[in-house]
Amino acid sequence: MASAASGAPSGIAAARMLDAPTVSAELAALAHAAREHPGLLGKSAIKLVSDVFGPSDWLHGPGDDGAVVPLAGGNVVVCGEALWPPFVAADPFGSGVAAILTNVNDLAAMGATALGVVDTIVADDVTARRVLEGMRYACEIYAVPLLGGHLTHHDGEPSVSAFGIGSAAHPLSVANVRAGQRLVVACATEGDMRADFAFFRSFDVRVDQVAGDIRLLAEVADRGACVAAKDISMAGFVGSLAMLLEHGRFGVTVDLDRVPRPAGVPLERWLGCFPSFGFFLCVPPGREDACIQPFQQRGLKAAVIGEIDTSGQVALRRGHDRVTVLDVSTTAVTGLRRV
Repeated sequence: MASAASGAPSGIAAARMLDAPTVSAELAALAHAAREHPGLLGKSAIKLVSDVFGPSDWLHGPGDDGAVVPLAGGNVVVCGEALWPPFVAADPFGSGVAAILTNVNDLAAMGATALGVVDTIVADDVTARRVLEGMRYACEIYAVPLLGGHLTHHDGEPSVSAFGIGSAAHPLSVANVRAGQRLVVACATEGDMRADFAFFRSFDVRVDQVAGDIRLLAEVADRGACVAAKDISMAGFVGSLAMLLEHGRFGVTVDLDRVPRPAGVPLERWLGCFPSFGFFLCVPPGREDACIQPFQQRGLKAAVIGEIDTSGQVALRRGHDRVTVLDVSTTAVTGLRRV
């Protein structure tokens, strides 16, 4: 998880001026909240990776939700997640669940089927036990084995990380995004929002379904109904979308009236949260139904909310109002460099 940055990424100030004369107060407030989202601002810390290791192609090296490693005629996908230590200390069971969930989601966003997870835990005995219990719960409901890991007893601030491995016949990658593709959002809207953290939990309500839900992305990838995806996570709706588009400097105008959301959850809260199941998918023209229907058949929500373009602008529209939140052609989100 990237640390929070002290200022906005370059280019955001200019984006604030676009469309201002015609923007409603509501849409302006949504755009402001998205620009100032701590999860989005924190992604700028990731540029350190490129500073040290140099540019990559994002598919096989740092850049995408996971890295694809060709192996024996197939593709292995690997990824990892570090949990915020204060979260581990405050909710060790929840952090154990999150350690599995984030890896399973990242693998799914790469079109991979999870094969297993390994962990590292540095904590006192009571905290470590609760973390492991949370991991066990998540592994059971997602049908993903914990393959092993490392445990160190430590009475100070706890630390938890986890690393996922999966296989993908047809990897999804931000490098596959092209203008003209339809942007689809797929999400679970059953559940509730944590009171202490903007996290929307649907896995407890869909406990018997999440294992099948998370494997849908590999299915639509194998059918050619999706070529790129990104899970909606700590950066929120707009920040995660900007990360999807950053590699190719593409843009999109999101029709907020088409975005599914839970009943009773305000739009600003929904756009700012980390949903336990929420993904953007880039779909070739004409394949929209083939991508959307598998999600809908499982009781999930999925809809076309925009079309990828070459503007670089990540914009929101509601009715006749439109506002540009940021421009990825001038704004570094992660700052990762490409070859």
